[in-house]
Parts: sequence; structure tokens; C-alpha cells
Amino acid sequence: MTDVYQDSLLLHQVNRGKFEIKSKVRLNDKNDLSLAYTPGVAEICRVIAADKNRALDLTLKGNTVAVISDGSAILGLGNLGPEAAIPVMEGKCLLFKEFAGVDALPICLNTQDTEEIIKTVKNIAPVFGGINLEDISAPRCFEIEARLKAELDIPVMHDDQHGTATVVLAALINALKLVELNKSTAKLVVNGAGAAGNAVTDLLIVYGFKNIIVCDRTGAVYEGRPDLNESKQKLAKQTNPNKISGGLAEVIVNADIFIGVSAPGALTGEMIKAMSAKPIIFALANPTPEIMPELAKEAGAFIVASGRSDYPNQINNVLAFPGIFRGALDNRVKQITDEMLIRAAENLADLVINPTPEEILPDAFNKKVAKTVAAAIYE
Repeated sequence: MTDVYQDSLLLHQVNRGKFEIKSKVRLNDKNDLSLAYTPGVAEICRVIAADKNRALDLTLKGNTVAVISDGSAILGLGNLGPEAAIPVMEGKCLLFKEFAGVDALPICLNTQDTEEIIKTVKNIAPVFGGINLEDISAPRCFEIEARLKAELDIPVMHDDQHGTATVVLAALINALKLVELNKSTAKLVVNGAGAAGNAVTDLLIVYGFKNIIVCDRTGAVYEGRPDLNESKQKLAKQTNPNKISGGLAEVIVNADIFIGVSAPGALTGEMIKAMSAKPIIFALANPTPEIMPELAKEAGAFIVASGRSDYPNQINNVLAFPGIFRGALDNRVKQITDEMLIRAAENLADLVINPTPEEILPDAFNKKVAKTVAAAIYE
């Protein structure tokens, strides 16, 4: 068995990264130079000065996304700083290009100050048709995204939140068909109240789930719990109407669905055995899930999904974000809404014609995925 970490290190070392910038036009003689640069380019400048929207047609802006991180929440590794964020952001750009034909540039900022990040992104935004925020820790990521969405006229999305939520919802749509559960009555426990946990919960509520309990490291989030920050207070108002308290082991009793966006080992086989007859387990901590899929199956889980590519039912954001931005760029969408994300999730779910417990999502390499998701992103 190969060592994926050492193989990945070798790949990056040999290639000095994962992508490069190439010219779209030839530059073989003085005529080529006069068209691509001076004097010909002066006319392009004059046209855009008269109508800045023409930059979408005449420059890279119309097909280019900035992938922005401060390195504060890299994968499941934590706050490793901007340099350590480069390989992840570079990988994200590669996926944008390969799956949806979107050009993307990795921009890793040497600050974790909320105001500085917002100011910097606003100052570089004229070059880009969209902003993909990535690996920025909660709760700062909520304000950064909200402010940029309000103050920019191009689509802004924090993928750790909304890409994750979209794919989770798509997987749940098909999982519910298999266990014949109703979204309004199914009991659902979300473990993790960070960026992904908040966004997943929000989108599921908009979609129609009624009985959701969110847990953080302390236990169940409920209205009136004295130690809640602003984002968790919002969660408390939206969920857990009976104000159930206690740890995960207590609130998971008789639950139908577990969604983990938390930490390795948070879920045990005993907890799964305390759930309903056909438990649905989404253990999404990466690279080590809340419970390993084979252990979840042994404990009686009916459907198991994880964030890993070496098991069935990978909840992978690559199913969502390339198509979301492809649709946003093509349709000149200025705001990516929950309604668009729900349509995208439904389209994704529909790509699986006959769902099974081992197949509730389409394959990431299915050529229809990005086009199907893009078709949902319109105003």
C-alpha cells in the first residue's frame, strides 16, 4: 500500500506546485505585441473606462475567481498560516479549472484581522468575477463573508460553509428516500458548531428540516445556555425547540441522522446503537472522521458517508463549488442564495438514478456534475 502523504509530497516537489499560467494569445512578432499590449490595448482601456462592466467581456475577469484564505483553519489541521495554506488553495484552483473550466488564483493573506481581510479583498476585487473564501476560522468567517457579500457586486461564497452544506443536502435527499423518512419529522443531530455546522444547519432548516439539535464541545446548543457566542446564539434560536441539554451521547438517542463536522473519534459505536432502526451517519471530519466507516457499519449504521475518497459516499465539495461559480459567472449572478444552493443540491441528487446505501451521490468525475450544478445558479 502506498503512502499518500509521501506520494503527494513528491508530486508537489517535482512539479513545484500544481498549475501554471499560460497565455491565450500568440506573441510571435511586433504585430502580435501591438494588439496584446501597446498601442492596441489602449482602446480596451478606453472602452472599460466608459463602462466597467465591459471588463467581464474583454479581460480575464469574466472567468476568474480569487481563492482567498488566511490559513487559520486549514483542512482539519488548524491554524498553520498563509504559506501552509498555499497548497490547498492551489489545489482548489486546479479543481476549478479541471471540473468547470473556471480560472482561479490562490491568494493567501498574511493577516488574520477581520477588517484587514475585508479591506484587502475589496481592493483586489476588480480583477475577479467571483470570490471563493476558504479555510478561514469561525466565527470570523461569518462576518467576513457577510460584509463582502454586502459590499461587493460579484458573488462571494465561503466554500467551507456553503459548498459543504450543498453536498450534505444532496446526499440527505437520497438517503431519506432509502429509509423512507420525512424531512419535517426526522430527528437530526449536527455535531460541530463552526463554519460548516452553521451553514449545514441553516440550509437544512431552509429546506424544511424541523427537528435539529446542534452540539459543540460542551454539548447541546440551546437557547439560554450562558456560554454561547453570537453565532451559536443564532443557532440556538433556530434549533432544539425543546431546549434539550447534555452531551452527544445523550442527545443522539433515537436520532435518525448524525452529521459530524467536528473532530476524529467524536462518535462511538454505542452511540449509533442508541439511534433509530436505520441510522444515517455522515462522519465528515477530515482526514480522520468522527468514526471510521467500517466501525459505523459494524455498529448498525444503514448509510455511512465521510469526507474520504477511499470509502463509498464521499461528501466532497468538488461536487458543488466548481459548478456553483460556473453558473454564477455565466449568468452574471451577484449573490449566491440559499434557493440557488437548494436547487443545486436537488440537481446533484437527481444525477443518482437509483440510490443505494453505497451510492447516494454522483461520482466526482461524472462530466454532468458541474453543468448540472451550474444550471441551478441563476436569478
